[in-house]
Amino acid sequence: MDPSALSTLRAVRAHGGVTAAAAVRHLTPSAVSQQLATLQREVGVALTERAGRGVRLTPAGHALADAALDVAVALERARAACDAFVASPGGTVTVSAFSSGAELLLPGLLGRVAALGGVTVECADEDVAQDRFVALTDRFDLVVAHRPDGGVGWGADVVVEPLLREPLDVAVPSDHPLAAGGSVAPGDLVDLPWIAVREGFPVARVLDELTVRTGVEPRVVHRINDFHVVEALVAAGHGVSLLPRFTTRAGPGSGLRLLPLRDVRAGRLVEVLLRPDRARRVAVQRVLTELRALAADVAASTS
Repeated sequence: MDPSALSTLRAVRAHGGVTAAAAVRHLTPSAVSQQLATLQREVGVALTERAGRGVRLTPAGHALADAALDVAVALERARAACDAFVASPGGTVTVSAFSSGAELLLPGLLGRVAALGGVTVECADEDVAQDRFVALTDRFDLVVAHRPDGGVGWGADVVVEPLLREPLDVAVPSDHPLAAGGSVAPGDLVDLPWIAVREGFPVARVLDELTVRTGVEPRVVHRINDFHVVEALVAAGHGVSLLPRFTTRAGPGSGLRLLPLRDVRAGRLVEVLLRPDRARRVAVQRVLTELRALAADVAASTS
């Protein structure tokens, strides 16, 4: 069996169809269909079936997709065995991160990796809903993702490497009555206008917790995911928001103040996701080691 075709089968399952898999695999939909047809002839059993206007994997297709992961891991293990005899195994490693995580980590990561020699990092910002981060591991070697405190994990299909926990603070205008205090409680925030992220993004979970604690649903007046835009709106007096502590510009002259939220565990876990096969690449592990060290430095400097 062609390992490339096996990877395509896995992509069809992970992304829900031929067209989406083709985009991830940089193939045409026709090429994806041809690979699936070839695999099906080789195994002698149907691997896909019609589902509305698309296709889905049959039980046999799911079984082969599971086995395909083992094949991919074995191939990367073999490559890693050879890399062990190279003084400084190199190559290109692709890294994605959500926007504020990219701001926090990518500049330092690029500097650290440049000092290694032999490894090239290609970066992208991918700010997606929480349930879409795992799918990014088909496109990138390392995916910097975030999820709320106490939120569900990422599942068994990916390797998860914890990096750090970042508190989420309540941002208010610097001339707001609450700005004079050192922190705020959920009851202090009832009836205030909120600038929130879109539904499905990790920060939104804290607002759900505020509803539970106060019995009053926060009054959301704007939904904006770009935290720098949110900073500007808060500073101009257009609402309050939850913002990440490490990257929010809340110093003198910023027009806003960050206040820790009492009685609610308000934070997000920043983690790296990667496919088990890509985790075997020595170059990927070298970059991951630098990312872990960088995150440890960030956590130590902000504690």
